[in-house]
Amino acid sequence: MERDIPSVKAEVEAAFAAYERALTTNDVAALDAAFDTTPQTLRYGAAENLYGAAEIAAFRAARPSAGLVRTLQRTLITTYGQDFAVASTLFTRDTAPGKIGRQQQSWVRLPQGWRVVAAHVSVIDDPAG
Repeated sequence: MERDIPSVKAEVEAAFAAYERALTTNDVAALDAAFDTTPQTLRYGAAENLYGAAEIAAFRAARPSAGLVRTLQRTLITTYGQDFAVASTLFTRDTAPGKIGRQQQSWVRLPQGWRVVAAHVSVIDDPAG
């Protein structure tokens, strides 16, 4: 299996960037569209475990829209073949000094485009800090 095919990597990088814009601007429709719509999709968050697109969408709709701006660090996107990728990043927020967030997403190319099928977000004390 070939890793990081340039054209595939560029597609996932664009999907990841669009997701990040939607996240920091609280574009709930775009966030919902970034995730696969099946019951098998999951998102483990900092304080929640969400199973299925309906639970994820309900969380997004109820989430506060303030304090979403963040700075990404050490973003790594690796593609595997034509249809699978993992995106990992660290993030910081001015509203959470001394903390560092970790985000990891599994992306799959589906007929409607690249979609997240599994995600994990957590926040820890910044080891550097």
